[in-house]
Amino acid sequence: MTKTTLIHGGAVVTVNETAEVLDPGWILITDGTITQVGNGEPSGDLLSSASEVISANGCAVMPGMTNAHTHLFQSFFRGLADDRPLLDWLRDCIWPAAEHITPEIAYHAARIGLLENLLTGCTSVIDHQYVHPGSEGDLIDDAVCRAADELGIRLLLAHGWADRNYHEPLAEDAATAIRRAKQAFDKWDGHDGRIKIELGPLIPWGCSDEAMTETIGAARSWGRGTHVHCAETAIEVEMSIEERGMRHVPWLESVGALAPDVQLAHSVWLEDSELDAIARTDAVVVHCPVSNMYLASGVARVLDMRERGITVALASDGSGSNNRQDLFEAMKISVLLQKVHQLNAMALQPEEAIEMACVGGARAFGESDRLGRIEEGREADLVVVNLDHPAVAPVHRVPSAIVFNCAPQHVRDVFVRGNRVVANGEHHSVPIAEAVEQAKSAAASLFQQAGISTRLG
Repeated sequence: MTKTTLIHGGAVVTVNETAEVLDPGWILITDGTITQVGNGEPSGDLLSSASEVISANGCAVMPGMTNAHTHLFQSFFRGLADDRPLLDWLRDCIWPAAEHITPEIAYHAARIGLLENLLTGCTSVIDHQYVHPGSEGDLIDDAVCRAADELGIRLLLAHGWADRNYHEPLAEDAATAIRRAKQAFDKWDGHDGRIKIELGPLIPWGCSDEAMTETIGAARSWGRGTHVHCAETAIEVEMSIEERGMRHVPWLESVGALAPDVQLAHSVWLEDSELDAIARTDAVVVHCPVSNMYLASGVARVLDMRERGITVALASDGSGSNNRQDLFEAMKISVLLQKVHQLNAMALQPEEAIEMACVGGARAFGESDRLGRIEEGREADLVVVNLDHPAVAPVHRVPSAIVFNCAPQHVRDVFVRGNRVVANGEHHSVPIAEAVEQAKSAAASLFQQAGISTRLG
């Protein structure tokens, strides 16, 4: 039986080519697809014939955002290292505990992280899942996908791996990475139209040329892409120059890892020629402004990227280096960081930040034709944001309010494929308090197994 949902009365932020805002506007959803979008109020016939009518008075309705780079296991690592650069942070804070993660712990970390993403307006998440320790490593990806399935969110799981220069309990050779990723692919890829699997070489200094070529080829044989950290810190670029005589982007191009199906996370320390190569090959850059500031990694050249036509998506990065998964924060910081870095108040505008979070994110997720905009024929991944809040009202310009005023607590409803998975700030099937308590218990178990005290002060 056909189900129709009519959302009306709010400001519809279309994120279309002209950045049109319909205030008020309305959206008709039919069996999970946007079938009509209109300005003003809907007709009486539409109001009376819809299966479900939802008022968005005092709200904005925007496309669901994509958190295009995170590490969900790090939901248990918040605040453990507020004072270390990347390589020290990995060695001292991430690796010692990560090697003790079990499938059950991975499930609870993913569930609380994905729930956080939903409650903050993200309908799609790319998880760079590089932790598969011990005899149960084959089951980690399955646990993460199971959490996404239960929550009703979209997930692109990039099976992370490193075969050299890496913490031994977490290292994987290409054959193991491909086998494990294919196992997850065969079970989960395409599930409910929401879950996808690809491969995710971790960092250039942790991956051999041969393994890169092999894993990229495997992912493409499945019709999937590759997700990789790129030029996150100056030190890592210097390491590449010393060992290979190449910076990150030329090396990635030499192993076939520059193409439209590749997502380059961070991409901070890039020269003009590298930006030109990314633009030429149409690879996607994923900008993680809060994490880059947290770890003192640097400022990505977002304006230069956009001027070259490079698709830029936004992300939180893992909670161990943020410490939140909040795309409202990422949008605001993206704009402010470019303003102060360029000493130009016009450097980046709110509409551009929303486009990166929605349209850029949809491209990174591999769904640029189905997601990211409110248009007829696209899937109904939508977020209803309360503008009638003391921290937001009065609103003079809706995109400005979304980027500079709104925060997770202002998210009222979230739709994924037309399903209202969050209503009035509550998940439709997973009690938030229960998920939090289970996550706290699982995190305590992890650090107890690792022999690490989290009472640092």
